[in-house]
Amino acid sequence: MMSSLTRLFSGPQAEEARMAAVRGYAVLDTPPDTAFDHITSLAADLFGTPIALISIVDEDRVWFKSRHGMPLEQIGRDAGLCASAILQKQPWLLADAAGDPRAQAHPLVTGDFGLRFYLGIPLSAPDGSNLGTLCVMDRKPRSVTRRQMAGMHSLAALAMTLLDLHKTARQADAALAQAAADKDKALRLAHMMANEIDHRVMNSLQLVAGLLSMQSRMPSDDDVPTQLKQAAGRVSAIARVHQHIYLSEGIEHADVGQYLQRVCDDLSVMLEAGNRGSIAVSGAEVKLPTARIVAIGLIINELVTNAIKYGEGKVTVRFADTETGYTLSVSDEGDGPPPDEILKPARGFGMKVITSLVQQLRGALSIGRQDDGTGTRITIAFPREIALPHMP
Repeated sequence: MMSSLTRLFSGPQAEEARMAAVRGYAVLDTPPDTAFDHITSLAADLFGTPIALISIVDEDRVWFKSRHGMPLEQIGRDAGLCASAILQKQPWLLADAAGDPRAQAHPLVTGDFGLRFYLGIPLSAPDGSNLGTLCVMDRKPRSVTRRQMAGMHSLAALAMTLLDLHKTARQADAALAQAAADKDKALRLAHMMANEIDHRVMNSLQLVAGLLSMQSRMPSDDDVPTQLKQAAGRVSAIARVHQHIYLSEGIEHADVGQYLQRVCDDLSVMLEAGNRGSIAVSGAEVKLPTARIVAIGLIINELVTNAIKYGEGKVTVRFADTETGYTLSVSDEGDGPPPDEILKPARGFGMKVITSLVQQLRGALSIGRQDDGTGTRITIAFPREIALPHMP
């Protein structure tokens, strides 16, 4: 007998709405993606399992966007445990499938595959529809710790953020094409702009892969869930960067002052900065290529987050157009450590990200006090004309 929860998420209307959400993401049968592959690799490593998958449940199949340790690209929906996992909002855990009445007769359990352990975290769209799962599997029973479950939830959130990034790019493509449909010249322009959006988003997805790869190589005293939560936060920052670029007047260029104000308004809400101070933004009226806006947005995300977390009083973000180029600074009013002490954490992942982004801008980073000798001010100076490489 089905539970009320199963009926709620498995009725014909619910399935129709879920499939509409799946089609809206248009991810089925897309090529492999390194950023998603990093997630399944991290999930398999977190649990020590031979198999980890990111699945999308179609009408009659379960298709794998990323597959670690699985040779098949898809399986029938009836044969997939992911089809059961999407019927609920909570994780679907089979610690020992052979003794679990929910799966004793399942072909993956009774057949040659011999599945014994399964954990699937639903990938939920903003409207609540479950697109698929992030899951790990093994042929022997396993127990799950709180640390592992927390890490798995962070990785699932990371996967969903990447799917949202892809969807944002496709929606922008469609909107531009629709707006230019009446004129051939405008249509060609829309196509060029759509390609530019695709290029920017792909660069950001490569940046996601670079961030995950870099973080996996960094020694840290933090536990795995903490590291994954930090990684998820940085990927969300990339998504917010693109959101604010699309809110700007143009695609190829964006006004720096307006853009920084939007980003800092978001950060103020997310970090509850109003309880600890405020974020003031001042910026010269300068339009920069969106390639540089991405790097600037991520630098601000790191610096403002640290200033709110560790500093005191008001946080000030300034962008200036000088005779020699541009300067970007973040300052607080706290009694932090001396500037030479602040440089010591450069071995940490946050400072490593900032250093890499500053190098992309061909800039120079300096740390000191404010003009009145209080607080901490971090300044980045960079030239007007540069070509941005990818993050290593």
